[in-house]
Amino acid sequence: MKEEFLHFLWKYGLYNKDKLLDNEGNPIIVLHPGEYNRDAGPDFFNARISVDGTTWAGNVEIHIRASHFNLHGHQDDPVFDNVVLHVVAENDRKVFNSKGEELLTTELKFENSLYDKYISLINNPFVIACQEETGSFDKLLLNSWIEALVVERIEQKSGMIIKILSDTGNDWEETFYRLLSRYFGFRVNTEPFEMLSRALPFKIIRKHSDNRFQIEALLYGTSGMLHEGLFREALNDTYYKHLIKEYKILSSKYSLQPLHGWIWKFARLRPSNFPTIRISQLAGMLAVTGGLFSKLLEVNDIRHLRVLFEATASEYWDDHYTFGSHKRGNAKKTGSQATDLLLINSVIPLLFVYGKNHGLTEFSERAVSFLEMIKAEDNSVIREWSDAGINAENALCSQALLQLRDCYCRKRRCLDCRIGFRLISSGIKLKEQSELLLEP
Repeated sequence: MKEEFLHFLWKYGLYNKDKLLDNEGNPIIVLHPGEYNRDAGPDFFNARISVDGTTWAGNVEIHIRASHFNLHGHQDDPVFDNVVLHVVAENDRKVFNSKGEELLTTELKFENSLYDKYISLINNPFVIACQEETGSFDKLLLNSWIEALVVERIEQKSGMIIKILSDTGNDWEETFYRLLSRYFGFRVNTEPFEMLSRALPFKIIRKHSDNRFQIEALLYGTSGMLHEGLFREALNDTYYKHLIKEYKILSSKYSLQPLHGWIWKFARLRPSNFPTIRISQLAGMLAVTGGLFSKLLEVNDIRHLRVLFEATASEYWDDHYTFGSHKRGNAKKTGSQATDLLLINSVIPLLFVYGKNHGLTEFSERAVSFLEMIKAEDNSVIREWSDAGINAENALCSQALLQLRDCYCRKRRCLDCRIGFRLISSGIKLKEQSELLLEP
């Protein structure tokens, strides 16, 4: 038996209320189960119960066995002195608080099918424990859960945005620049891009917003890619030498210190995803008079949003992938999939946080609506959901399904999942006891 399962039963009243009795056999009437507490202290705050005509208000503590109250040291902790009811699966002994007062203890009786269903889910060998039952999901329930999950996911990303905002002195342009740069790394080079954005503040780039070549010189130079030992074949490359010359002037002017060029990863990347290409595309995106974030706030439709964040590497890269190495090719433009990932992971969360931070709901609502207009992501997790019978119609849905799998399914938080709640509370026994992978 897991204690969290008893919390679940108590929170939602999924127990036999007629058998909730005190030691004298008097019925205990739950007027309010209390507020669930996941932190230290009693499990439920501000509960109200009625026993033999008397109403009691206080906290509720839950254990598998009554003796666990002492095992956890609660008998010496004044924090538990306001416990008005001790709920257990097995009442194996009397327990007392730090004042020496005996706790009112009651056993929770429930249908075994509820626990059987819970165990069948948490011990299922598949990551998506309920994947065999997706066909029975209530569509309205699933849709409402998806809407809640996508907001939860955006708010989860908000923590990082708020941290960057604090580090930059509430500078939204600088925050957006750092966030955008981070996701330009597309996992493999996330950390180097983040380091670059810290080493080269946006306020410097902004001074050269009308000169893309200077922005490229600032980015390539500060990234460490202009170190003469990094690209030996580039020593006689005219464009490369011009960048070095320009960076020497700008780095002296702004006292810039280059990163180590060897931090950048090229291995196992498609040439079009090389950081040399991505930096040029980022430069093109940043060469916007007035600031990119200011432009974002003015955009009302997805088409213009995509245009704003589509970028093409400078002409030099049409026939290069690294400095000095000539390769026949074409214009290096951010593809639709890469652009959408930037929108999903950086642009939309920042717009959502901005609206929430300033009390401007139109921006937060616009951010969510943009997700509905973007094609669903195509990755192993989304394909896993598709195999289970749930298809993501758009990015809002795919983001919700990623959140569901990563934060609920993988962690076996079935009791916190609306779908899990519906399946467990129904008490349907799909398998016999002998077939379950029971916990030890």
